[in-house]
Amino acid sequence: MGQQEKEPEVTVEQLPDLLANDNAVKLAGVDVDGQLRGKLVSKKKFLSIAKSGFGFCSVIFGWDMHDMTYVRELKVSNKENGYRDIIAVPDLQSYRRIPWEDNVPFFLVSFFDPDTKNPVSACPRGLVRAQLEKFKTINVGAMAGAEYEFYQFKSPSNNQNDSLTSGTAAFLQQNPPHSLPALTEGMFGYSLTRPVHNSGYYYDVFNSCEAFKCNIEGWHTESGPGVYEAALEFGEAAQMADRASLFKYVVKSVATKYDITPCFMAKPKQGLPGNSGHMHISLVNHRGENLLFRGGKDEKAQYSDIESLSDLGRQFLAGILEGLPDVMPMVAPTINSYKRLVENFWAPVTVSWGLEHRAASIRLIAPPTCKPAATRFEIRVPGADANPYYVMAAMLALGWRGIEKKLEIPCPPLGKGEEVGGESDMGVRLAKNLREANDRFTRTGSIAREVFGDEFVDHFGGTREHEIRLWDEAVTDWEMKRYIETV
Repeated sequence: MGQQEKEPEVTVEQLPDLLANDNAVKLAGVDVDGQLRGKLVSKKKFLSIAKSGFGFCSVIFGWDMHDMTYVRELKVSNKENGYRDIIAVPDLQSYRRIPWEDNVPFFLVSFFDPDTKNPVSACPRGLVRAQLEKFKTINVGAMAGAEYEFYQFKSPSNNQNDSLTSGTAAFLQQNPPHSLPALTEGMFGYSLTRPVHNSGYYYDVFNSCEAFKCNIEGWHTESGPGVYEAALEFGEAAQMADRASLFKYVVKSVATKYDITPCFMAKPKQGLPGNSGHMHISLVNHRGENLLFRGGKDEKAQYSDIESLSDLGRQFLAGILEGLPDVMPMVAPTINSYKRLVENFWAPVTVSWGLEHRAASIRLIAPPTCKPAATRFEIRVPGADANPYYVMAAMLALGWRGIEKKLEIPCPPLGKGEEVGGESDMGVRLAKNLREANDRFTRTGSIAREVFGDEFVDHFGGTREHEIRLWDEAVTDWEMKRYIETV
């Protein structure tokens, strides 16, 4: 992973010319669940707030992904502060145009506290940038890439049932989820023929991502009914988090034209593999040179797996391994996330790592299996449901802690053929559910509190308590089928 060429900087002074033929601009920020929250504003309005920002209702940090206010009031946004406005400042470098909406201009925003002018603690974009600032103190930058797997279903058509309005959400109000047909049936990973069945959609997603500046590097079917996988083109870490978030926006927007419903939840189907959201991370100097590569083979390395990994890389890895159990809600944020993280489904369940080990939590990719400039870590715990900004922030924060404290790698690597969770796996078992993960995340003295501070942990931990509470109160289809006639 080297360094990409930087795009020309966009300034406030350039905006009138840049938007000369437009009458409106679309703006969006990101909430804790990774959802884009935004609006369309007039060009006149945008030009007046482009530099200093504008008021944006803080309720996006006071409710869940279905706009239900949290069961416990949280500090950022609540009844007591009137769900007050926070300041949304457009990031002019995020400029792009939305090809499926008549090329309307689009900018991402970051959120700031109106009193302190500091980034809102829960703002995903601000959290990533705060971690990158730490690395800048030692003249180090971070590069990243992302991979997403996701199921796709055929959306119900208007004439499927006259009593129903069109759309998947309305259909599921009166029908079980398994009644949604998969886009294609069967297990056909890396198939060249399956995408032909929906070639218009397949190429529209690829081309729309390129036009929207979140380019796909690789795009193929994955093993599972209607499952695709996209590897996004690597880049600077903060921009990569943006592009990972915007990728989902592209897919969901394009899919509507083809009556397709993409599904990024971690485990949509029982008995089948889940949807991963792997993140690749490397460190570079100001010249874009990879700092994880050692420059040669260390014959005295503690483990042969790290013979080509630099001391900086070893410390970064150690930091992630030591802190991973304490940040699990940031990489596995939903009740459903933990249905994916089970044994025997190509998903990691322990604090584990290894050179080219595709079942471990951290896969080290280094010479001799790649060129030196491509040395990196693949973080394999997150599912496609995770907020990419929080995943990125968590790995950077833990890696920085490892560098700062010069930590030693806490467990040996898994060898080829050694199973995660097997007898040779010396790593700690990761949380089995969101409650267990959140208890560890929010406990006094957690590594999460050490690297992110109490305000963020209290807020995000509170949002996960809300998810757990709703799950505790839910009556599931499984319960009905099992007990309706037997108890």
